[in-house]
Amino acid sequence: MGLGAVFGGAALEGLHMGALVQPTAAMIVLGGTAAATFVSFPMPTLITAAKDLKRVFLPPQEDPEAVIKNIINYAAKARRNGLISLEQEAQTVKDSFTKKGISLVVDGIDPQKLRETMEIELGSFEEHGKGSAEVFESAGGFAPTIGIIGAVLGLIHVMSNLSDPSKLGGGIAVAFVATIYGLMTANLFCIPFGTKLKHRLKEELLQKEMVIEGLIAIQNGENPHFIEQKLRAYLHEPGGEKKGK
Repeated sequence: MGLGAVFGGAALEGLHMGALVQPTAAMIVLGGTAAATFVSFPMPTLITAAKDLKRVFLPPQEDPEAVIKNIINYAAKARRNGLISLEQEAQTVKDSFTKKGISLVVDGIDPQKLRETMEIELGSFEEHGKGSAEVFESAGGFAPTIGIIGAVLGLIHVMSNLSDPSKLGGGIAVAFVATIYGLMTANLFCIPFGTKLKHRLKEELLQKEMVIEGLIAIQNGENPHFIEQKLRAYLHEPGGEKKGK
C-alpha cells in the first residue's frame, strides 16, 4: 500500500518511473544500512530478527481464547484426577513455556517458587523478543542518514562535473533518489516491522502471563469456572470477547 501510494502519486504527477530506479542509490542506502545494522548487533540477534520477519505478516499460532480453553481443560482434569494426571499433558503440549510450567506443577513446587521460576523464564523470552524489534528499528534510524550520505555523494559528483552538462542530470538524480530510498526503507519497512514485532511480543507476553496465573490457580485447586473468569479479565473485553489482531 505504501509503495503504491508513493509510486502512484509520482505517476499522477507525470514522473517517469525509470527516474526512481537508481541502482547506485540503492546500493549506497541498502548496503550502508545493512552494514551499520550488522555492526550494531551480535550475529545471533540478527539471525533471530531474520527468522522473526515472518511474524510481521503472520499472527501467533495460538490466540488468548485457545490459551484459556487449554488451561480450563487442565484445571478440570486436575480437579478430577489430581495434579499428577497432568504429567501426560506435559509430554504432549507444543509450547515449551507451558510445558515447563505444567512439569513444575506436577513436581509439586511451591506456588510462589512456581511464579518466580516462570517469571524469570518470561523475562528471558521478553528480552530475546525485544532484540528482533530493536534490529529493525535501528535499521530504520540508519537508513535516512545513509540516504543523506548518498545525496551528498551525488552532489559531489555533480559539482565535480559542472563542466560536463551531460553528467549533471544523473548525479542530481542519484542525490535525490538516495534520499527517497533512505526514507522509504525506514518508514515503509524497517520501523513498521519493528513496531509490529513489538505488538506481537506484547500479545505473546499476555498469553504467557495467562498461563502462569492459570497454572498457579490449578495448583491451588481453584474452581475451573473461577479460573476462566480470572483469565478472561486479561482480555479487557466485555464478556471476554477476543481482541482483534
